[in-house]
Amino acid sequence: MFAHHYGWLCARQWPRIELERGFDQHVLACVLSCALEEVEAGEATATESTGLSRAELRDVLTHSFPATAINAFALDELCDPKPEMEEELLHSLLLAHARPGDPVSACLAKIVARRATRNNHLWQDLGLLNRAELSRLLATHFPTLAAGNTQNMKWKKYFYRKLCEAEGFSLCTAPSCRECNDVESCFGPEEGESRLAHIKNGIALD
Repeated sequence: MFAHHYGWLCARQWPRIELERGFDQHVLACVLSCALEEVEAGEATATESTGLSRAELRDVLTHSFPATAINAFALDELCDPKPEMEEELLHSLLLAHARPGDPVSACLAKIVARRATRNNHLWQDLGLLNRAELSRLLATHFPTLAAGNTQNMKWKKYFYRKLCEAEGFSLCTAPSCRECNDVESCFGPEEGESRLAHIKNGIALD
């Protein structure tokens, strides 16, 4: 069943329209593929996986994907997600830097905030192919926030640093990054298999 849904999502990754909108479609397809994986594994509902309300998820599916996608997510059976405080803080941070008047940026602020609470690299938990795609996503939809990451810090670390700065304290006790004994925790490579590759490999083995 998932292989069928994954197929139509992947087919939408690079629609033949303007480049920016095409990339947004790709991002949403990746996120929704992860959501379907979690739904079918019984790990979360679609709203819990994406952080979107039922109405918001329906709107994304209606405007961006085939009508059959709505049935796959069983929207009528879902409840709206209830974010924890950490997620709400991340959402507020992202929304403060989102492109004004852009509903896609507002939607992605919720999605990124929810997926950032997962345990893997953020680009993996969004279902993206690599960290470069995450950097492109953030630079496009949250340009002032992304522009502040001048030292190429890991994005989750950077988000939490910004939240701490807003509260007037630091998570790090070292006076500077140069004097820190755990630099790789913030600046090391973010390597690993993408979730879509994992899903594809799993389908190939079935």
